Amino acid sequence: MGDRKPLLAVLNGEARVVPPIWLMRQAGRYLPEYQELRAKAGSFLDTCYNPQTAARITLQPIERFGFDAAILFSDILVVPDALGQKVWFESGSGPRLVPVESDSDIAALAESFDIEKLSPVFETIDRVKGELPKSVAFIGFCGAPWTVASYMIAGRGTPDQAPARLFAFRRPEAFARLIDILADASIVYLIRQIDAGVETLQIFDSWAGVLPPLEFERWVVAPLKKIIGAVKTARPGVPIIAFVRGGATHLPGLAERLGADALGLDTAIDPVWAVKEIPAGTALQGNLDPLALLAGGAALDREIDAILHCFAGRPHIFNLGHGVLPETPLEHVAQLIGRVRRTGN
Repeated sequence: MGDRKPLLAVLNGEARVVPPIWLMRQAGRYLPEYQELRAKAGSFLDTCYNPQTAARITLQPIERFGFDAAILFSDILVVPDALGQKVWFESGSGPRLVPVESDSDIAALAESFDIEKLSPVFETIDRVKGELPKSVAFIGFCGAPWTVASYMIAGRGTPDQAPARLFAFRRPEAFARLIDILADASIVYLIRQIDAGVETLQIFDSWAGVLPPLEFERWVVAPLKKIIGAVKTARPGVPIIAFVRGGATHLPGLAERLGADALGLDTAIDPVWAVKEIPAGTALQGNLDPLALLAGGAALDREIDAILHCFAGRPHIFNLGHGVLPETPLEHVAQLIGRVRRTGN
């Protein structure tokens, strides 16, 4: 299995001369074929819930670039949608939700979770798994409770997640209830993704870095540990990547505390520091700056080579430190993949 699927080999602790590569947001707006499909598909949420279209989008970057993994095309906000919160996307300005503001709002969520609303996602997985090349791994995902809650409370993305942070400080018991609801829903959702056919999972905590240490422990570490523990108990052997963006000095030992098999590193993490401070048994993923990929040319080559040099000899998955930017030229992605795959030649 490991030799056939390089990404799974690395997640099982194997250091490879040529690291497997995939990119966060590899299926998305920088691809003309994605733009063509999206123009016909209706709203963004409708696209996520259309198995035929979502499967095609998931497969597009594999067909064009030959990445070592496909990641399910969906969104972290399908979970609050399945919890009964109204979710929609406005063109050019991102997600919108009717904000969670009261105890009664939270109580209503607890009674409303409908996993069957996400059945189109599981159908997408079923469609994709039969079309992937045998060497390509299939990644499922969800958003971490803290990150998802930050959107649910603010009703949109905000620069510093201040609405959710204030809510958590002022009403910690109510916020803890919301986090528990999201953790429980995420467990069910991830297990169903595994049963539908994904082979590994990534949990995105994209806004973890805005929290002070005590709040980080309470709203990031505790719920992630709960989710990963429950999923691994239910489906042993499925590796899990934790992408705790902004985790910084929390990262040494974090994978062991969470029960994760790998840590995704954001752009701000120094690879030299990561290799020195994070235990060798933890696979690491990352962490090219998306702006370097946008820039291309000699600057991109330098950044790629520095990352490859730092992570040589330990389990490493080449990725970005955040998602592909929409204006990224296709030839720069091809340049990246070609240079990574020349490693060791």
